[in-house]
Amino acid sequence: MSGKAERLKDEGSRLQVTAAGATAGLISRFVIAPLDVVKIRLQLQHHSLSDPLLHNHNSSSKSGSGPIYKGTLPTIRHILQTEGLTGLWKGNIPAELLYVSYAAVQFTTYRSITQLLQHTFPASQNKQLPPSVESFVSGATAGGVATAATYPLDLLRTRFAAQGVERVYPSLLSAIRNIYVSEGSTGYFRGLGPGLAQIIPYMGMFFAVYESLRPMLAGLQLPYSSGGAVAGVLASVVAKTGTFPLDLVRKRIQVQGPTRGLYVHKNIPVYEGGLVKTVKTIVRREGWRGLYRGLTVSLFKAAPASAVTMWTYERALRFYVGLGAVGPEEEQGA
Repeated sequence: MSGKAERLKDEGSRLQVTAAGATAGLISRFVIAPLDVVKIRLQLQHHSLSDPLLHNHNSSSKSGSGPIYKGTLPTIRHILQTEGLTGLWKGNIPAELLYVSYAAVQFTTYRSITQLLQHTFPASQNKQLPPSVESFVSGATAGGVATAATYPLDLLRTRFAAQGVERVYPSLLSAIRNIYVSEGSTGYFRGLGPGLAQIIPYMGMFFAVYESLRPMLAGLQLPYSSGGAVAGVLASVVAKTGTFPLDLVRKRIQVQGPTRGLYVHKNIPVYEGGLVKTVKTIVRREGWRGLYRGLTVSLFKAAPASAVTMWTYERALRFYVGLGAVGPEEEQGA
C-alpha cells in the first residue's frame, strides 16, 4: 500500500480489501465481545431503575423481570458472578461470523461505490462530488449492503447475548432450526427495517468523519501509527451518538417472537407495528431517556472497536498488498 494514499478507496485491490476487512472484523470482534454483551443486556432492560419494586427480583428468579443492571461495571460483575467468564462471550460464534462477513462486505462495497461515484462524477469535467458527500454516500451504501447481507447473524448474536443462565438455544444450529420452525424464514430478519434505518446514516457519518480526519491525523506522527485509530474513535463517537435510538429499537425487535419471555429479562414488552410505533411505545413507557439505554457502554464499545478495526484493517491491507495477493481477474485499480 502506498504511503501517499489518503483515501481508503485508493488502497489495494478488491481481493486485498476483502481479506483485510475480514481480518479486521475477526480481531476487533474478539476484543470488544464483553462490551457487546453488556450493551445488549442494557438495551433490553426496559424498566426504570428508580422503581423500588423491581429491585426485589434477582438473577435466579424464574418469574420476575430478571436481573437489574445498573451500569457497565456492575453488569460485568453480575455476569461474571452468575454466568462465569464465558458469559461475557455469549454469542461469540455467530458474532465472529457476523463481524468477519460484515467487515469484508463493507470495505469491499465502500471501495467499489467510491470508484463508481468518481467515474460517474469525474473531476476532469468539474462534476466531482465534495469529498465528505462522496464518503457519506459510499459509507451509507456499504453499511446498508453489509447489514442486509449478514442480518441473520446479527439477530442470532443478539439472541445468544440475551440468554441468561437458562439457555434458550443450546447451540447455533439448534437456534437456526428453532427460529425457522417457530417463526419461519422471516424470523431471521426481525428488525431489519430499524437496522437499515440505523446503519445507513451511521456508516455514512462514520466514513465522512473518518475520511476527513484521517489525512490530518496522519501528519501528527502519533505512537504506533495510530492516526487511523484515533480518527476511527472520533468518527464512531459522533456517528453512534446520532443514531443510537435506532440501534436500541433494533435490539428490542430482534428478541420478539415465541422466545421473548425466555431471555435474561423475562418481561420484555411486545412491540408491534414497526419502527415508528416501537419508538412511540418506548417513549410513552420509559420517556426519551429510554431510547438511550446502554449508550455509555455502547460508546465504550464502539470507540475501541472502530479503533481496532481501522488500525487492523490498514495494517492487514499493507500486509496483503506486500504479498501481492491480487486476484487473477483484477488489477490494482480495478
